[in-house]
Amino acid sequence: MDFGQSITICFSKYAKFEGRAQRSEYWWFYLFTWVLSLGGSIMDNMTNSGELFYWISAIVTITPAIAAGARRLHDVNKSGWWQLISLTIIGIIPLLIWMASEGGKKKNQYGNPIKIKKL
Repeated sequence: MDFGQSITICFSKYAKFEGRAQRSEYWWFYLFTWVLSLGGSIMDNMTNSGELFYWISAIVTITPAIAAGARRLHDVNKSGWWQLISLTIIGIIPLLIWMASEGGKKKNQYGNPIKIKKL
């Protein structure tokens, strides 16, 4: 999956917390949200608008980012609720390991693995 496909899929599944997501889908979308928030911060500094553009980017991407994270955890056979472990400092470590791990190749309780057709 490439950068554009990831953004399209994550926004089309804006608040869909069921199913599974490939590593590339999650990490490309994570990069997109990071770049968008950086761009918002730069715009805020250029226009002296406080943090307006940063917060607009955060509001637009928070729900699909959480949904993509839940689907990514489903791919490694974990509940999406495990994202809450990031609220503890030490919990970020296992969460990063799970997010970076290869997903299951077989059906699990969250559904079949995602197969993206290459163009």
